[in-house]
Amino acid sequence: MDTSWITDLFLPGNTGLASTLVLYCFVIVAGVALGKIKIAGISLGVTFVLFVGILMGHFGYVVNGDVLKFIREFGLILFIFSIGLQVGRSFFSSFKQGGIRLNMLALLGIALNVATVLVIYFVEGGSTSIESLVGIMSGAVTNTPGLAAAQQTADTPEAINIMSMGYAAAYPLGVVGIIMTMLVLKKVFKVKIDDEIKELEAADEASANAPHITTYRVTNPLLDGKNVLELHHIANCDMVVSRVKPDGEEAYVPNASSTIHKGDLILVCLSPSDEKRLVSLVGPIESFDWDEVTPERVVSRRILITKNEYDGATLRSLRLTKGYKLNATRVNRAGIDLLATPDLRLQIGDRLTVVGDLNDIDRLATRLGNSLKRLNQPNIITIFVGIMFGIILGSINLGFGMKLGLAGGPLVVAILLSRFGYKVHLVTYTSTSASLMLRELGICLFLASVGISAGSGFAETVFNPTGMWWVIWGFIITVVPLLIVGVIARGVFKINYLTIMGLFSGGYTDPPALAYANGSTGHDAPSVAYSTVYPLTMFMRVVAAQALILCLA
Repeated sequence: MDTSWITDLFLPGNTGLASTLVLYCFVIVAGVALGKIKIAGISLGVTFVLFVGILMGHFGYVVNGDVLKFIREFGLILFIFSIGLQVGRSFFSSFKQGGIRLNMLALLGIALNVATVLVIYFVEGGSTSIESLVGIMSGAVTNTPGLAAAQQTADTPEAINIMSMGYAAAYPLGVVGIIMTMLVLKKVFKVKIDDEIKELEAADEASANAPHITTYRVTNPLLDGKNVLELHHIANCDMVVSRVKPDGEEAYVPNASSTIHKGDLILVCLSPSDEKRLVSLVGPIESFDWDEVTPERVVSRRILITKNEYDGATLRSLRLTKGYKLNATRVNRAGIDLLATPDLRLQIGDRLTVVGDLNDIDRLATRLGNSLKRLNQPNIITIFVGIMFGIILGSINLGFGMKLGLAGGPLVVAILLSRFGYKVHLVTYTSTSASLMLRELGICLFLASVGISAGSGFAETVFNPTGMWWVIWGFIITVVPLLIVGVIARGVFKINYLTIMGLFSGGYTDPPALAYANGSTGHDAPSVAYSTVYPLTMFMRVVAAQALILCLA
């Protein structure tokens, strides 16, 4: 019986297509499975694919060089592009309000990481190569795209392998170091989690992010006989009058010309920060059950925006009041309620809350799509158009030999498409599951390729005095900048500790640290801070890694 096929498929040294596919499948399956194991509540997640790949490379498993490079680069592009689409819509808004301070602190952390690398490089007199240090830095800050960008910039097998080894050597303590720094700050500043949560809850009550729905009794005689549009002008704030109940009559859905009178009850959707202003202008807040006085034909419904032609359209352009006799109160986007202001631009996947007659709502729903099935259709054209232009942008010489490369180019294009794609009639909506699939598939292919490539010389390079210093350098690069940023954030700006935990996790693009922060606090504040700094941080870490290679390699 011929058993040579077993040798060809499973034993090391074969570069055939079938054996290559089997190798990649095994590395990814084993890596993902091992990554789910938690030690002290911490797991390395998908990064374990890298270590399994290194192990297989160490035992002699190889892949054809051209095939490996293609899989590595294609996986990188899928990973980076899906990240860009995910964070793009919040990239520019992340600079508003308190996000500016958090992003500046995150940028300070990046600058300190780079400064630490430079100090080590020049103190040692260049005995540790800049390629090694960039790999160590990428592992220390748990940033795979930065590693990928630097490898693509260097573009030599030797540089790529040494960066991968440095990354692998520094990564485990990078994850641990971030969490250790959180614990040190907690101890130094004597933080009590319960007190921090109470502080956040108090701040949330005064937050202007989410709209409130409030009932007012009109007691100001100066408003008697004014219409809703005039009330808007007088109040000078963003609000939506959803319903009006005159004294002794049924409630109705008003339009801009509807008149209000003293003694009327009005249901208003507005920012919490504007509630007191309306109390002084209109009258007191009252508790009132609108369902009891609202005619059966007047209902509140959510409509899903699924038709491409309304991607980027303003609420004003829908002419809800005149065309449908409806009022829009809120827009739910990615789980967050936004006030339905006239200039708010809709996006595919938004859920628009409207109030009015059920028949009118049904007509509007037909117009806007309101079909989950539509959202399940992948926007393949957008993905490949974006990747194509990302590669083109990444290939342009920006001066001094610097290029955005296969990491930076698709990232920039994805961010821009996610935010402005509607202007060129490209739908960028991607379901959560589809986005996650693209991202995880891409990162697994990339990490497996990097690991297999670096595996042959990993043990000899890392498990010696040089490798020991790599681990030490990585730990220093992780911890020292975090301690400085943490002291400034807490000691100078008095930022909430839970927010600092999210700042650390997002600034180092580290999901395991975020998982620890969420699990140890039971609050979503770390996730909010993480998403605030993540987009800019991801972009700048890619640029920083490339810049070090271009300037010093």
